[in-house]
Amino acid sequence: MGFAIFLLLLTVLGAGAAAARVPVARGSQWLKPLLAFSGAYLFTLTVTHILPEALQMLPEHPTRVGYWVLAGFFGQLLLEVLSQGVEHGHVHHEPAHGPHDAGARVPFLLLGALVVHSFLEGSILVHTPEVGHMSQNFYAIVVGVALHHMPAAFALATLLRLRFGSFNRVWPWLLVFALASPVGILVSNYVALEQLLSGGLYATLLGLVAGNFLHVSTTILFETSPEHRLNWPKLGATLAGLLLALAVA
Repeated sequence: MGFAIFLLLLTVLGAGAAAARVPVARGSQWLKPLLAFSGAYLFTLTVTHILPEALQMLPEHPTRVGYWVLAGFFGQLLLEVLSQGVEHGHVHHEPAHGPHDAGARVPFLLLGALVVHSFLEGSILVHTPEVGHMSQNFYAIVVGVALHHMPAAFALATLLRLRFGSFNRVWPWLLVFALASPVGILVSNYVALEQLLSGGLYATLLGLVAGNFLHVSTTILFETSPEHRLNWPKLGATLAGLLLALAVA
């Protein structure tokens, strides 16, 4: 559990530190194969682990899981309106302010949407024998969430740097984003575990997050080839993500 929290923190803060050193244009090129890899990995884990676990936990009400998947899918659409697509590496360029310009406002709606999304991702990472697939493949799913957070953290750090004109003010807000998934893990495993495992609440949460993941991962995969042209690096990254997710199953 401690290693999972450390990995999620390190991933976000490390990607943020990279954004401080890598030019925006070069970073966008570097993100494309990573996005394709993480999208394929996340999509595969959702189909092979998260959805089957949710359905097994509610065998008498499988349609209920479907409704929560739909809620997660379209709820993520709303979150992305607020977050401007940062979850899948979008950076919207803004005019830079001076390094000491206090007038540059913090985009609280964007940050709030990212934090909610990240908290939900962390909340499904329950490590107990009572949740079969999720516990057996706990670290495989942690890696999927971490891979997904890398481009998001890079895009968030880049966007905040462009807005503030300096990287010094970026770190506190990047840390808020970095802590969201670990807090979700702690709440689910140590505060609300008994409540989650009773009454089908954990299955509901899995369905909701599966819908989130399906929206994010399919958006990533479609955006990597918007003109439907064959791009060998992106295709290779996509296949690598698929095969790795299947290998760790």
